[in-house]
Amino acid sequence: MEVKQLHEEMGKTFGEFKGMLEREEAEVKKYGQVSAETKAAVDKLNTSIGDLEKRIGEMEAKAVRLLLEPDPAKGKPGSEAKAAFLNWARYGDAITPEERKMLIPWVPGPEERRALAVANPTAAGYLAPTEYVRELLKGIVEFSPIRTIANVRTTSARAIQIPKRTGVFAAQWVAEQGTRTETTGYTVGLEEIPTHEMYALVDVSNQQLEDAAFDLEAILNAEFAEQFGVAEGAAFVVGSGVGRPEGLTINAATVAGATITATNDVLAAADLMTQFYNLKDGYARNGTWVMRRATVALIRKLVGTDGNFLWQPGLSGGAPSTILDRPYVEALDMPASADGTLPVAFGDFRRGYMIVDRIEIAVTRDPFTQAASGNVRFHARKRVGGQVVNAEAIELLKIQ
Repeated sequence: MEVKQLHEEMGKTFGEFKGMLEREEAEVKKYGQVSAETKAAVDKLNTSIGDLEKRIGEMEAKAVRLLLEPDPAKGKPGSEAKAAFLNWARYGDAITPEERKMLIPWVPGPEERRALAVANPTAAGYLAPTEYVRELLKGIVEFSPIRTIANVRTTSARAIQIPKRTGVFAAQWVAEQGTRTETTGYTVGLEEIPTHEMYALVDVSNQQLEDAAFDLEAILNAEFAEQFGVAEGAAFVVGSGVGRPEGLTINAATVAGATITATNDVLAAADLMTQFYNLKDGYARNGTWVMRRATVALIRKLVGTDGNFLWQPGLSGGAPSTILDRPYVEALDMPASADGTLPVAFGDFRRGYMIVDRIEIAVTRDPFTQAASGNVRFHARKRVGGQVVNAEAIELLKIQ
């Protein structure tokens, strides 16, 4: 029900957003500029749409996890249970259960505080310990999700080589008894994707491992996976290809080319439509947009020649928001929309970009190297490669 309500709110907010953009356009025509009030309203609604989209994704992902994972333990004693106990201790069975419920939560007033007080440790304060929650608070770590849209395979070798057609012959017309000559031009090459290594080293004291209330090894394993995801996500977008994977935007020459914007420093609806139609139909039908979140916010304001917005919200469960009817992913490592940058990629990445996993995350627990310091060293490593393998399957947009 909550997801449904969020979708309804998305539809309502997007309607208001379109109305404010129309108001913005009318002000420009009438006064030559947009009022500060209208601009602020547009920006606020744009931000709200982005937040709603993120919340919908999180709620749908949570629903999937609940289907796949067992129910978490319930009924853990908390503040309400403690309040109920205090009420029972104060009133016993002299009140009815209904009256007792009305007393939850119970907070003693000044007249109820006696000589023994929590605020004073020596006056029985030590007898009221705080609750230690065995849960680690962590901020969100974002990374570019190229792995979710690319072609991913594993290998047991240091690199993979894939035969690749590099040239084709052309069929010719001929008369019934005409002379036939060889149709030349068919050539093949070899695409090689090497794997590269990344690592992380963390030292933990023996006493910390022995006394911590948490399973530190499990926490470290999760941190290794998270930070390796950050590193490889950046490499898949902007990696140099030297000692790390080759990014899809590192050099426009590595893909079919780049659509150049019609106007300097401006990203317009016509530019995205040109980029979309510059890609062959077979790739465009399976295409996905890749850009950072700030660029999505810019595109939400763009209207095509038919009067419709290029960005459309997904208003039903499981349906993604789209740009020109194709889904998109937000990759924070994509360049910002600025002069000379490549802020938008569009293509069939399963045919255009390949990721090769040689070794998944391998963690070695080394109790010897740092033994003199009283530490245990955790050494994590991973080998992975990636690069563009089909240049014509990806089209970039360049801001001139």
